[in-house]
Amino acid sequence: MTRDLTIAEVRLTPILVADPPLLNTQGVHQPYTPRLIVEIVTADGTTGLGETYGDTKYLELARPLAERLTGRSVMDVNGLFAIDLGVDESRVQGEVDAGGLRGVQSADKLRLSVLSAFEVACLDAQGKALGLPVHALLGGRLRDAVEYSAYLFYKWAGHPEGVAGEKDDWGAALDPAGVVEQARKFKERHGFTSFKLKGGVFPPDEEIAAVRALAETFPGHPLRLDPNGAWSVETSLKVARELGDVLEYLEDPTLGTPAMAEVSAGTGIPLATNMCVTTFGEIKEAFTRDAVQVVLSDHHYWGGLRNTQRLAAICAAFGVGVSMHSNTHLGISLAAMTQVAATVPGLHHACDSHYPWQSEDVLTERLTFRGGKVEVSDAPGLGVELDRDELARLHRRWAEDDGSLRDRDDAAAMRVAEPGWRQPVMPRW
Repeated sequence: MTRDLTIAEVRLTPILVADPPLLNTQGVHQPYTPRLIVEIVTADGTTGLGETYGDTKYLELARPLAERLTGRSVMDVNGLFAIDLGVDESRVQGEVDAGGLRGVQSADKLRLSVLSAFEVACLDAQGKALGLPVHALLGGRLRDAVEYSAYLFYKWAGHPEGVAGEKDDWGAALDPAGVVEQARKFKERHGFTSFKLKGGVFPPDEEIAAVRALAETFPGHPLRLDPNGAWSVETSLKVARELGDVLEYLEDPTLGTPAMAEVSAGTGIPLATNMCVTTFGEIKEAFTRDAVQVVLSDHHYWGGLRNTQRLAAICAAFGVGVSMHSNTHLGISLAAMTQVAATVPGLHHACDSHYPWQSEDVLTERLTFRGGKVEVSDAPGLGVELDRDELARLHRRWAEDDGSLRDRDDAAAMRVAEPGWRQPVMPRW
C-alpha cells in the first residue's frame, strides 16, 4: 500500500516548562522557560515531532512557515530549507542572545533555529511511515548508546520569595562544597562520569577552587569549565595555567574568535566553543586561526540533524573535535540529539544535556540515563510518544501567562532578587 505523505496539518504548541534557579554570567534562569512543540501530520495520519525555542521571535517565524507547508511532501526536507522566511536582518543582527548564551544573533541563525524543529518533525514522520529509526535515515548508527556529561550549575536553593516556581530537591550550590555535592547527586542518579561546570558567575579564583574540588573528589573524571565568554584573554590564560592538569577542555573562556585565538596560542588546553562558531560562515576564520579545537554543535541553531552531520564532517577535515551543546530542552530534543550523535564518527567527548534539570516533559515516558548514557532507540522515528495531557497543561501555563515569561531573560529574572542587577559588560573579569 502506498502511503500518502502529503502534509495535511502542522500544529504549533508553545509551552512554559519549569526551570530551576540556575545561575550564569547573565543572571539566573526564570521559573519557567518557553519551548515550542511542532507536530507535522501527514494525510495518512502519521505525526512527526520537533522541538525548539519558544520565545516570541521564533513563534513569529514558525507560524507562517507552518501555513506554507500544507500540501507539500514530508519527504521534501531540502525544499523546506529553500523557503524564504523573510527574516528582517536589521532587527536581529549584532544582538547577543543572552538567554541562550550562544553568541551573536543573526537572521540566518534565527531562521535555522526555527527550521530545525520542522526538519526533525519531518524526519520523525518519515521514520514512522517507513518503520525506520531516524538514525537509519541519517545513514545508520555507529554506537548503541550516546554518552552525556553532568551539567553542573551554581544554583540557589529556590526561586526568590514571592516568585511562582516549582520546588526541586537539588539544593543550593554556591561554593565548591555545593558544586561537589551536586555532582555526587548527578553521579548517583544518572551515572555520569564526566562533569561540566557553568562558570562566569563568581570571580575566577572561586571557580578554579570548585573545579579543583571536583578533581579531588572524582579523580580521573573528565572536567570542563564554561564561563560563557566572561573573562579577558589574560584571565583566561591564568585559569588555563592553574587548571591545565585537570581540564578536558575550556569552553568559551573569552568572547570572539580573535580573543579565542590569543588564548589558544598561549595554552595547551583544548578550547571548545558554542559561541564563536555557531554558523557555517564562522568556521573559516576560527579554524584557520586555530582558535578552537572542539566545536559544540547544537542541532537547533545549526539547522537540524543533517546539518549537524555536515558540521561534523567539516570538523573532521580540519582535525577539530566535535560534541554537542545543550540549552534547556525536553525529551523530543534529547531524542533527536541522541539519534544524530549515534551517527557521527569520532565523537570523543560526552555531549551536554540540561535534561536532568527538567522535572516536566511532554512525553509519555521520560528518556533515561544509564551510566551517563542514553540508549539509541531503534523504534520508528525518534522513538518517543507525545503525552497530550501534559502538552495541554504546559500550553495552558503559557496561555495564562501575562507575557513576562514568554521570552527568556536571565537578567530580568536576576533583578527580581537583586533590583540593581544589570547585564554585565564583557569581559566581566
